[in-house]
Amino acid sequence: MCGRREIIGFMLTVFFLVGLARVSFGQSSGALRGTVTLADSGRPLHNVSVSIVRLKRTVETDESGVFEFSELPPGKYDVLAHMDGFPDVVRTVEVSAGSTATLDFQLKLAGIREEITVTASGREQSAFDAFQSVISLDSVKLVEKSHTSLGEVLGHEAGVAKRSFGPGSARPVIRGFDGDRVLILEDGIRTGTLSSQSGDHGETTNVLNLERVEIVKGPATLLYGSNALGGVVNAITGHHQVHDHPHNGLRGSLTALGGTASAQGGASGGIEYGTGNWLLWADGGGQRTGDYNTPLGRIRNSKTRLANGSGGFGWFGEKGFFSFGYGHDNARYGVPFAAEFEAGQGEEEGEVVDLALRRHNLRFNTGFRNTRAGIEAFRLSLNYTDYSHKELEGETVGTQLDNQQLVYRGVFEQRRTGPLSGSFGFWGLHRDYKTEGVEVLAPPVTQNAFALFTLQELDFKRLALQFGGRLEHNRYNPTGLRARSFTGFSGAAGIRFPLWEGGAIVANYTHSYRAPALEELYNNGPHIGNLTFEVGNQDLKRELGNGIDLSLRHNSTRFRAQASFYYYHLQDFVFLAPTGEVEDGLIVAEYQQAGSRFVGTELGIDLGLHDNFWLNLGLDAVDAELKNTHTPLPRIPPLRSRVGFEFFYRSFSLRPEVIMARDQNEVFPTESRTAGYAIVNLNASYVITQQHLAHIFSVNAFNLGDKLYRNHLSFIKERAPEIGRGVRFSYTVRFF
Repeated sequence: MCGRREIIGFMLTVFFLVGLARVSFGQSSGALRGTVTLADSGRPLHNVSVSIVRLKRTVETDESGVFEFSELPPGKYDVLAHMDGFPDVVRTVEVSAGSTATLDFQLKLAGIREEITVTASGREQSAFDAFQSVISLDSVKLVEKSHTSLGEVLGHEAGVAKRSFGPGSARPVIRGFDGDRVLILEDGIRTGTLSSQSGDHGETTNVLNLERVEIVKGPATLLYGSNALGGVVNAITGHHQVHDHPHNGLRGSLTALGGTASAQGGASGGIEYGTGNWLLWADGGGQRTGDYNTPLGRIRNSKTRLANGSGGFGWFGEKGFFSFGYGHDNARYGVPFAAEFEAGQGEEEGEVVDLALRRHNLRFNTGFRNTRAGIEAFRLSLNYTDYSHKELEGETVGTQLDNQQLVYRGVFEQRRTGPLSGSFGFWGLHRDYKTEGVEVLAPPVTQNAFALFTLQELDFKRLALQFGGRLEHNRYNPTGLRARSFTGFSGAAGIRFPLWEGGAIVANYTHSYRAPALEELYNNGPHIGNLTFEVGNQDLKRELGNGIDLSLRHNSTRFRAQASFYYYHLQDFVFLAPTGEVEDGLIVAEYQQAGSRFVGTELGIDLGLHDNFWLNLGLDAVDAELKNTHTPLPRIPPLRSRVGFEFFYRSFSLRPEVIMARDQNEVFPTESRTAGYAIVNLNASYVITQQHLAHIFSVNAFNLGDKLYRNHLSFIKERAPEIGRGVRFSYTVRFF
């Protein structure tokens, strides 16, 4: 942990640079005007949000598809066109003093998509311009990949794998980091679930009701907390994180899907209605799957079920806004082979074991904007979550876990002065956790946390710099055990330097702090979800991470590529160390600490061989070990690669791909090797677009060769191979 002098010096440096950058000179203004149309028909689109990212100014198109900005400082700007259900489009324009620049957009539902992120820096920007490596999946992609768990949906993305104890509990693993080191968010706020604690715990997110999912790879601790040491997955509904202005009229969508291999079925729908400064919304839906098929047969008790509903309203004025929303999630899924493991503890193997999840969520946002002061805007979010899940043996409740959580987050947006832009804010959490039943691993615990953070960016014509810091305090108060308190500092600095037209190199250094998780400190007992008899350690220290992340990028009309390399050294890394003893039929493992290192690479290439024909290549690899003993860490994904093609003809697209994985021989002492594999998938879609309506038909055929393969990160990989040959059909209609 850094000393007070280092923290004070860092904050003084920030304030000095903020003050220095405020020296600017007056200049004449220009204007920007353009139209937004449908690519296939040329018809104008109304109510499209058009934003100048750098200036944080947004307007909407009129009935003729026209938008206009006035009083713009001269300069070069990235302009974003956004319409729910369409891939966002980013274009660059030069605005000169005393003149009006012209910029037109065409939106379409097919083709190579521009990835947009709000998660990396807290504001909308192109993923190409972000300092961290980002993946963004829009609603069309999410429907194609749809499942009842985030891990199943995201498991084949570059740098992302899935940890699971069956399909319902699959959770994303980013660059080999799992559990408490990967933070799952909903609209920028942590979900309040307990999926990080155990291999058989799942999330309640239904991807059918999302606008997009963003994955920030690498430490994202500055904005979101010490739990984001490995990365962030942000599920964006569009109601709380994106909307700061209303639209007039009605827009919405309906989706239905069905699939083989697991008897999958699902439907969802959502509407938004805007009038004047008011906006109202409601959405809901559900999905279900039965036991899934593999080349070796059906996996018993791998069924899943998920249902959700939400609604809210907001008022958005020129200077201020507020919104309120409520959501309810309900899920139940089977935990395959759990009864067999319980039988190993001396109990009779009887009925199947299910997990039933329930979450209530209340969200309130308010703030102000468009001021003439040095603080351009302020946003305050209050989020209360009441989460509970029951571990069922048949219909008998064996164990119940409850987690009530209140999170607040305030962010001040600075007015851009010269090359400097940025934000600073505060964050806090109050959490009450308790467990009742036969598998009580930890006593009731109250957790309180508070943090101050800042993220600043200096954007010059030839290069951009980003730097920031976060000071965070966490305190645990368990019943009957010793309270623990941790305070730590995280800091980061990065540089983005253009090399040629459309090409850039990005380098980041991060210093990250993580307080030990509740389960690492206080768990003590047999834990089927992690297949160990866990022994917590109340003497654990905080983790400290130091890392570098290098990225070479290119973005042009016919060629997009990104090559990334990262290295992280973690001091006092917390891990479960087997003792060699066996208790209640499970391996006894203690939470211990030692130095570790993670090193890896990611490569992605999209090459336009023809206007309608693209080649897609991808590769990712990570190696992680304890440094002193060179022992590989458990559940690290193997080397993977992807070869795909995309063919477009008018509104039809066809996308075959082959995903390959090498065998994983570098294994932790308590795990076994996993053989390599290659699977073939095929996606196809057809889009019918009209001025106020779009129909999207898609087909996803997976594992066409019915390949027998196993996920190295699965707790039950020896018993349960991955899903066999199947096909998923979906239909979405969007009205706007």
